[in-house]
Amino acid sequence: MLAGLSPARRRLVLGLLAALVVGALAVTAAVLVPRLTTPAPATVSQTEPGPVLLVPGYGGSTTGLQQLADVLTAAGRDATVVALPGDGTGDLQAAADVLGDAVDAALDRTGADGVDVVGYSAGGVVARLWAAEDGGAAQARRVVTLGSPHHGTTVADLGASLAPDQCPEACRQLTTSSDLLRRLNADDETPAGPTWVSIWTEDDQTVTPPTTAELEGALNISVQSVCATSSVSHGQLPTDPLVQGMVLAELAAGQPVELGPADCTRLSS
Repeated sequence: MLAGLSPARRRLVLGLLAALVVGALAVTAAVLVPRLTTPAPATVSQTEPGPVLLVPGYGGSTTGLQQLADVLTAAGRDATVVALPGDGTGDLQAAADVLGDAVDAALDRTGADGVDVVGYSAGGVVARLWAAEDGGAAQARRVVTLGSPHHGTTVADLGASLAPDQCPEACRQLTTSSDLLRRLNADDETPAGPTWVSIWTEDDQTVTPPTTAELEGALNISVQSVCATSSVSHGQLPTDPLVQGMVLAELAAGQPVELGPADCTRLSS
């Protein structure tokens, strides 16, 4: 078609086509760039603590965590234990969805800008799933985990291999090679938004090895690094006075605080 045109007209047509192509590319870029850019999660102010949501561990028992919630309430915090679906041995992602609903309800009820979450044992994994995959990182000020098997526990490995019919879904998800934990730990173990604290005990015989509770990017504190002679089992973490004092300290306004031997007496009383 262009061959029959004079050189002047051919140059004009080619120039117009070039202008149209550039314009089309500019429009396409304007449409696609916002879709390809993932906005950073909003950061909740560290200076204004909101309500506290406490998440039970495997089995779903709320008894021990309720004692910790009572301590928080006595200290002036709005504290609620989240009841997990079923008996707490089902899909941890479903439990994370329940936590998300509880957070939304707490924010609506209190008018706060964000929440603090305390996850005990598997409840810490639930809190991480909520933060990383359910939008919780934009709603949480702080996430504190207590003896949580962030990288799996060899106890679950034994259950899955020796008694598979006695190792329900959450048990399988807490094995050291589970797809869920591999996915959760693949990139950033502590997503931006909240500040993260992991409290654990060297005497843990349920979450094994105990150091599996350490979380990359978090403030990691063992009970024994604060009180060297303290003997706290996995099941005692929510009810031990020292651990309760540590949780209160880490949920205070401001950034998470380093704790050590100088704090032993004060936090234990």
